[in-house]
Amino acid sequence: MPNPEPNPHRSKNKPSTSSSRPPPVRPPVRSRVPLKQLLRVASVASGIQFGWALQLSLLTPYVQQLGIPHQWASIIWLCGPVSGLFVQPLVGLLSDRCQSRFGRRRPFILVGAASIVVAVVIIGYAADIGGLLGDDITGSYRPFAIIVFVIGFWILDVANNVTQGPCRALLADLTCNDARRTRVANAYFSLFMAIGNILGYATGAYSGWYKIFTFTLTPACSISCANLKSAFFLDVAFIAVTTYLSLVSAHEVPLSSSGAVHAGEGTGSAEEAFMWELFGTFKYFSFPIWIVLSVTALTWIGWFPFILFDTDWMGREIYGGDPNGGLIYDTGVRMGALGLLLNSVVLGVTSLLMERLCRKRGAGFVWGISNILMTICFLAMLVLTYVANSIGYVGKGLPPPTGIVVAAIAIFTILGFPLAITYSVPYALISTHIEPLGLGQGLSMGVLNLAIVVPQVPSQKQILPN
Repeated sequence: MPNPEPNPHRSKNKPSTSSSRPPPVRPPVRSRVPLKQLLRVASVASGIQFGWALQLSLLTPYVQQLGIPHQWASIIWLCGPVSGLFVQPLVGLLSDRCQSRFGRRRPFILVGAASIVVAVVIIGYAADIGGLLGDDITGSYRPFAIIVFVIGFWILDVANNVTQGPCRALLADLTCNDARRTRVANAYFSLFMAIGNILGYATGAYSGWYKIFTFTLTPACSISCANLKSAFFLDVAFIAVTTYLSLVSAHEVPLSSSGAVHAGEGTGSAEEAFMWELFGTFKYFSFPIWIVLSVTALTWIGWFPFILFDTDWMGREIYGGDPNGGLIYDTGVRMGALGLLLNSVVLGVTSLLMERLCRKRGAGFVWGISNILMTICFLAMLVLTYVANSIGYVGKGLPPPTGIVVAAIAIFTILGFPLAITYSVPYALISTHIEPLGLGQGLSMGVLNLAIVVPQVPSQKQILPN
């Protein structure tokens, strides 16, 4: 693994050797930002992740209740890699050169957060809108509700990508290329992701929200649907509070008032400069950058199926339930949400200890150990699935043995450690290695996101219907 501390003298002016390459975007010079301010800025991650936790724990079962077959549900989730492939790198580049008086990153964070609010409202009311458009609300297949849901879901994924990239880039801007403070800032971000996960999974695991938000229960929206809708209302309030706290805590110096050189000046066209900076900068990457990108890509080949079908795996393989069959599957999904809640607790604790671990052992070593542990846990899931099917209770309406359930929850919990490392260390490494090249932090976050989403496409293909 690469050393997390890049040589500040290595290749710093290399990009300028090509006369056809536009000048790099230089961030405004700023004073040292207190860690308390970094903590407040990172708080927006909890609002974003609250919605993600609801999305990951509840939406796969929900789409199958709308009538989408299990195999085709994965196509809906394909919007994540697709939107991440294009949206986050483009947003990163645009934010690098944004000249708004409110700063470079905050306008994108605000627009992304507002889009998340719109998306979750659309998703929550998909069944009601489908009923108004002509769906049979007593049937098991609701085509109009599915269409509305898919529209809202894609908006949500695009909005998440619009928001998260500038959030991490803003933290990188505020740390001024200090490797230690960059790790601390990303650990804060990971900590708030854990907090958002804990609150989101706890919200998703509670089945009585419809009793509090009684207006959510309608003829077209059953109890499980009403619980999802109620949870999204809580998400709207939470993301509004955390976004406000983050935006007012970050004091950005507008790029236009900093004397910075803007990419694209004197190069013919903004579009040409845009495409050059997105693809042309790859040839300037050092070997450690390629190592970070390669390991990230391989890591996410494993993470993506787990994140996509974790609670569904618990409901189907451990509890032996049918998504259209009622109580057993729903119980499994709730136990999966409990496992993810414990996973988030471990994620949060690891985030608090991350800087100390990286300082003592090195960021690369910690990242490598976490990936080995991740692999062991995924292999354990395969073994547990085999054991559950061998016992013979699956598909017979019988509850699973307590030992099987405890083992599954334990695996979910242990995976919180490597997940915390995955959420922070690669971002800190790529940020500190790319900064000496004179490239914007928005671009660096976009490039790392490419390494995350590109391998998700072949892994997604393995679960698409034939």
